[in-house]
Amino acid sequence: MVENRPFLNLLAHLVLIVGVAIVVFPVYVAFIASTHSGTDFLSGVVPLVPGPHLVENYATMLSAGMTSSGAPPIGPMMINSLVMAIGVAVGKIAISILSAFAIVYFRFPFRTAAFWMIFITLMLPVEVRIVPTFKVVADLGLLNNYGGLIIPLIASATATFLFRQFFLTVPEELMEAARVDGAGPMKFFRDILLPLSVTNIAALFIILFVLGWNQYLWPLLVTTDPSLYTVVMGIQRMAAVADAEPRWNLVMAAVILAALPPVLVILAMQRLFVKGLVETEK
Repeated sequence: MVENRPFLNLLAHLVLIVGVAIVVFPVYVAFIASTHSGTDFLSGVVPLVPGPHLVENYATMLSAGMTSSGAPPIGPMMINSLVMAIGVAVGKIAISILSAFAIVYFRFPFRTAAFWMIFITLMLPVEVRIVPTFKVVADLGLLNNYGGLIIPLIASATATFLFRQFFLTVPEELMEAARVDGAGPMKFFRDILLPLSVTNIAALFIILFVLGWNQYLWPLLVTTDPSLYTVVMGIQRMAAVADAEPRWNLVMAAVILAALPPVLVILAMQRLFVKGLVETEK
């Protein structure tokens, strides 16, 4: 029985409202800043009410960008980020689910050692691996193309671990029944394991999409062609000269536009995302 305690309910709602306000207020300020002109910030005070330049600022970012900052229009940069984010998310999930499938359902020497070798890479910081990875990418001629942006990032020990743990919970009777029906390993994987893994895949896709979308250091290293800049790189270039030329209104417009795709992905897949995180029985 759930007890009705008005004071605790009120306190819980107050805490939630304060938490939401703390999270939403910076986004609100960024949006308000994107509706004003650049001169409105010279006084050092950020307005808290919308300005009259919303359409103008967003149209400028989508059509011309900030050429003085070396940043092209944000549209192509968002497309580059979208390609990278989808490629990273799909690549990580595909490789991880196949790796976990092999580790759990195939009997081969040192399979446990292979799993722990994959898992131990979680203990290596990105900075430790980034120089040798860059050398390999450069030697393979993958600089300044989508392959160089995506391929080095698609290995994921975390996703492999999560899929392995899920596959270990699948009843062995399903595998035995599939074997009796004459299903081979890949048919068992395609017709049974994949449908059971949909919620896990959706949850991981959202997390990995946001991870790929927010990548900054790796694209900065492997990309010198402006046509391949990602949106995070573009925002950094805009902000780097924003103090010399007061265009914070355009920077904030770029920030709001850059936040839209991850938000839309989360909204579109939130049911599967929550189900994949909390579901314990399949």
